[in-house]
Amino acid sequence: MTNKTIISCALTGNLVKLEQHPALPITPKQIAEAALDARAAGAAIIHIHVRDPETGRPSMRLDLYREAVDRIRDSGSDLIINLTTGEGGRYAPSEDEPRVAGPGTTLAHPLKRVEHIVELKPDICSLDFNTMNSGQQVVINTPGNVRKMAKAIVEAGTKPELEVFDTGDIHLANDLIAEGLLPGKPFFQIVTGVKYGCSATVETLAYMKSLLPADAIWSAFGIGAREYPMLAAAHLLGGQVRVGMEDNIYIRRGQLTRDNAELVEQAVKVLDLLGAEPATPAEARAMLDLPAR
Repeated sequence: MTNKTIISCALTGNLVKLEQHPALPITPKQIAEAALDARAAGAAIIHIHVRDPETGRPSMRLDLYREAVDRIRDSGSDLIINLTTGEGGRYAPSEDEPRVAGPGTTLAHPLKRVEHIVELKPDICSLDFNTMNSGQQVVINTPGNVRKMAKAIVEAGTKPELEVFDTGDIHLANDLIAEGLLPGKPFFQIVTGVKYGCSATVETLAYMKSLLPADAIWSAFGIGAREYPMLAAAHLLGGQVRVGMEDNIYIRRGQLTRDNAELVEQAVKVLDLLGAEPATPAEARAMLDLPAR
């Protein structure tokens, strides 16, 4: 087992509200600054969702992605940029007629969901394989739509991060790999602790890992209070790790984190106790078979 571990930092996500944490990065400037701070703390990859600067609500606007990415690139940082494609997959049935979309629905054409990837060509982007309950809504990623998104992502020269929430998601990803739609060494991100997804336990994570292709590189994370226990479990099982305010806004029980960088600093401390150290972006690029910069 290498002592170099890739730390990803998921900066803002789409569910945490500004009322829950006043330091949540919202504007492209804040997101870029949070990314650079996370890099200084030890992160090699930053995972980006954008928000409407006026309302703080999740957004799919290309101009917001462009500004955040340009700010990071123009800074000269060696960070590996990972953009989400998860927005646009949510469906909320209306109360009286379930076939009609109700408030909260964001369901969009699969190529609209990867428009910013095709345009900005980040190093990595997430590709969600889950169709599952999410609160009172449903996240929908049909096999056909995932295939369309995968094709556009690969043609843009971006490496898809295969985001899986349960065992069936891995089976679907393995099918796309077998079909040749996902060439090269696959990179999986195992999400644990989301309600109605796979549990944030060592046993569950070990089983999820057992379903991955032999040549896969993988990472995992836990939600909320399970963030650091699952970080330790992922490392000990041979995986990479992820932290960030998308997943957890507390540095310890009852105490809000200062910012994303503090969560990364804590990850570095835990890894140090386990005899590991954070991979640099250059080292992470080599591990992921990304082009050198």
